Amino acid sequence: MNKKLLSALAVIVWFLAACQPVSPAGTPTPTVTPLPASPTAETDSPSPTAPAPDPAIPDFSRIVIVIFENKEFDKVIGNPQMPVFNRLAQEYTLLTGHYAVAHPSLPNYIALTGGDTFGIDSDCRDCFVNAPSLPDLIEQSGRTWKTYQEDMPSPCFLGNKGDYAQKHNPFVYFDPIRLDAARCERSVVPLAELDADLAAGTLPNYSFISPNLCHDSHDCGLDVSDQWLDGLLARLLPALDATGEPYLVVLTFDEGNKDGSCCGLPEPGGGRVATVLVSPQAKNGFQDDTPYSHYSLLKTISAAWGLAYLGHAADETTPLILAPWK
Repeated sequence: MNKKLLSALAVIVWFLAACQPVSPAGTPTPTVTPLPASPTAETDSPSPTAPAPDPAIPDFSRIVIVIFENKEFDKVIGNPQMPVFNRLAQEYTLLTGHYAVAHPSLPNYIALTGGDTFGIDSDCRDCFVNAPSLPDLIEQSGRTWKTYQEDMPSPCFLGNKGDYAQKHNPFVYFDPIRLDAARCERSVVPLAELDADLAAGTLPNYSFISPNLCHDSHDCGLDVSDQWLDGLLARLLPALDATGEPYLVVLTFDEGNKDGSCCGLPEPGGGRVATVLVSPQAKNGFQDDTPYSHYSLLKTISAAWGLAYLGHAADETTPLILAPWK
């Protein structure tokens, strides 16, 4: 190749380079950012919207759930083995149409906490759920919560031991609680911590109390459960009364001994259970025969505090518990 041809080629290359647009000084050449991966079903779903607190339901400072085991309504109400429970049913409000969601125990505990059974139909120990639950919403609202589990060996313990049964502790089944060690150990605690919290005036806004397998009437008689309840309330109610603030103590059972359903629940349902609302804000000597389910209880707690309705708590067929309040 001769010198004239090389010179001509050099001129052409220089001319083409000079025609390219030049970024302004100090401005980096733009780059293309890859599109994010498709959202998962969980993140793609809109977050539930929190309604305003329902003025028909008292703005309780504290709500306490005490849950017993496996007894149909007519095995409890009018039973002379449960004088304390029946006295409270006569003095406060008794729900005569409250139904459990399913059989066996665990799906009912999960439903009370997450608004769904998430397909759980046994007392499994490793059927964990990656979903929001009532404690998440309680914390987001600036409130506090704890579950007090009788005979649980240590905070956030997994498994069964002695008279402690994991199936009666729904909170460890929810991944956002169980997998956050600090959170779980702070809020999923043995019942022995309750007295210290009462003495210190640090009872949380929401408490969920599970007796052991004897005291919840699973393995022992109803007379034993009633005596245990009497001792618990002798410590709990004076502390709540001393605050002078509105409160609610719910006494209920996870499921009945029979089938029974209402309120849009799938058949056969978990049976009719005795539920008593103990509160200065509850009507005295009142019986509410409205058909309710465990989802109604979750929905009513959420409505009192202006929390989002989880799962089936949002269903139109799930009624709020409105009649009992003064």
